[in-house]
Amino acid sequence: MLRRPPVPDTPWHRAAAAVKHAIGELVHRAWHEVQELGAIGPDTRRGRAFGAFGPGSVICFPPTAIFNERYIHIGSGTVIGPHAVLSAGMAPGQQCVTDPVVRIGDRCLLGRGSGIVGHLSIEIGDDVWTGHHVYVTDQNHGFEDLDRPISRQPPTERPVRVGAGSWLGHGTIVLPGTTIGRHVVVAAGSVVRGDIPDNCIVAGNPATIVRRLDDP
Repeated sequence: MLRRPPVPDTPWHRAAAAVKHAIGELVHRAWHEVQELGAIGPDTRRGRAFGAFGPGSVICFPPTAIFNERYIHIGSGTVIGPHAVLSAGMAPGQQCVTDPVVRIGDRCLLGRGSGIVGHLSIEIGDDVWTGHHVYVTDQNHGFEDLDRPISRQPPTERPVRVGAGSWLGHGTIVLPGTTIGRHVVVAAGSVVRGDIPDNCIVAGNPATIVRRLDDP
């Protein structure tokens, strides 16, 4: 086992360690200030570009990608973690056919690195919380034509709904056409498609019911 050689205890080395510590503290303090200044809220220029951005809500800095904000509505008291993707449509400046495309309710918490990628309709109810790196989309690639590359086939779009008071665990993927009921627990790493009733726990790929919370 390799061991680091001991650091000499000399005035020069003690001074160097103190300077290194001070620089580290300065970096952490500066990054905290950057996060505070870069956060997007309802009263910021970026926040005012959204179709709706409720009081007390915040998108933490830094986001990964946000575009076509006018088609995205965010309720009150909602926190969206850093490195999030929030988008409506395929590209910035696109004219979407529905408005809003993405609606996020009140008092939601979306974890770090999560993506809400809407093209037709994604609705996340009030009090929905997620773990980190959750992905929700209402569009899938077309792939039926075997003579054309998948990238050149028209996509399919189906609305997605996540019921109020639900919890989506770390790494959950919610596919197009999914309806998740109220007060549903989705286990970490699950891939959800289809209709999930109220008051249950689901897990797996594809996610299936492992327990009903309203059973006696």
